[in-house]
Amino acid sequence: MKILFIYPNLYAQIGFNYGVAFLSAVLKQDGHNTALLNINEKLGYPLDVPRIMNDIRAFNPDLIAFSAVTNQFQYALKIAAEIKKHFQIPLVCGGIHVTMAPEEVMETGLFDAVFIGESEYALREYVRALSIKQDPSSTPNTWQRKGAAIIKNPVSPFPALETLPAKDYAIFDFQKMIDAKDGWVGIMASRGCPFRCTYCFNHQIVERYTTDLQVPAAQLNYIRHHPVKDVITEIVCLQKHYRNIRMYIFDDDLFTFDEYYVKEFCAAYRNVTSLPFVANAHVQVFTPEIARCLKKAGCRIIKFGIESGSERIRKKVMNRAMSNDTIRKAFATAHGAGLHTSAFVMFGLPYETREDIMETMQLLADIQPGRFRWAIFFPFPHTSAYEISRQGGFIDFNRMVSLNNFTEESCLNFGPEQNLWIQKLQKIFPWQVNARARFPAAQEYRNMLQKMEELSAESWASEQDSILTIDQETSARLSAAGLEHYAIRFNPFMAVHSDWKEDA
Repeated sequence: MKILFIYPNLYAQIGFNYGVAFLSAVLKQDGHNTALLNINEKLGYPLDVPRIMNDIRAFNPDLIAFSAVTNQFQYALKIAAEIKKHFQIPLVCGGIHVTMAPEEVMETGLFDAVFIGESEYALREYVRALSIKQDPSSTPNTWQRKGAAIIKNPVSPFPALETLPAKDYAIFDFQKMIDAKDGWVGIMASRGCPFRCTYCFNHQIVERYTTDLQVPAAQLNYIRHHPVKDVITEIVCLQKHYRNIRMYIFDDDLFTFDEYYVKEFCAAYRNVTSLPFVANAHVQVFTPEIARCLKKAGCRIIKFGIESGSERIRKKVMNRAMSNDTIRKAFATAHGAGLHTSAFVMFGLPYETREDIMETMQLLADIQPGRFRWAIFFPFPHTSAYEISRQGGFIDFNRMVSLNNFTEESCLNFGPEQNLWIQKLQKIFPWQVNARARFPAAQEYRNMLQKMEELSAESWASEQDSILTIDQETSARLSAAGLEHYAIRFNPFMAVHSDWKEDA
């Protein structure tokens, strides 16, 4: 059979879809032919419906499979509706949005089946049935329409990662992706996360699997690792078949969770490449030994999710119980090992006050990470944080359905004054950190902030597009004078310390 994947990823960062890469590999292993429409304007494929229809016609698939996250699902619906007008091809959909909200996806009436959870082997079983014209309605991990009824099949156990074939990079124009991302290449060595943050989908996935499989969470084997030898083989293959790779990014939710695995990987990594890498850690699972091991292996950047500097918000809204002292200790440990650190924060959370957000700024100013990235909170449907936001009456549902990312605007309503302040913060957040840090240039940023604070909503609307230019000009002048600071670099929601040298 011929299976065409469609992955809408518009007006967002270029992302490698690990799910599609594995799904395609499993289907190819079964002898099927696969292709992908990777719809992202930065890769030269905008939301061009006639082009999409022509590409479908040229490939002539037997099945079309969508993969979509919540913010991109609106585009999946638009494309699927257009396909229905022109073709009589079965449509299925998977991805985290389907896993979180299968009822809503089925209610659109556009899809013959949806796939819930990790569905590599479920899709294989579904396609096998279709290829021999058998009824696929009992396929696990699927909800399927059969007449007026919807058949809801339970999920099957999580696949053992060592049983999966190598990811199918060929289905992507992967060299174009490497070049578009300036040589940064993502890898995942594991799946799953031990934490249950309210804003993340992990807790809902665990609940779905424990309910369907009737087993305690501890028996799910949710946290799994690809064997180190397989990860190393993947790196070797990437370097053999692609050029201009400069940095590997391990996209695992928590790369440092298993200390033994980290040590095994670090010992093997330097035997096959001299390229640096980036990994995710957690402040509660980070030791001096892990830091030294990562540094020795070539880790350039270690990333931590702080989320908020307010212990109250972390505990009451986010279910992240670590203390600010624990955060400070983890960053000090990383800095002591010579690692460049990255902190992720968000603001615009339900029940969050201006004082809470100021605590986030101050914490960043105190720990002085190598870089930090900020986002405006988005309540993904069916997460606990969504329910907290909904029950508190914070969500503007009209705005929520129109957003395609979580970096520019909030769909929560805090009243005109707080809404405007959050809009301003989205653009000038690093100025707030610079103003609070122990930098000689701090007063200059305080003066800049005072001007921004005084702007009305109307004045801000006309001034906000100039912020990046002001930031760049200020940074260039301060750098020439040897004065440390954070400047917006690489994208509009990341600030990097002035001592960062790209080729260091």
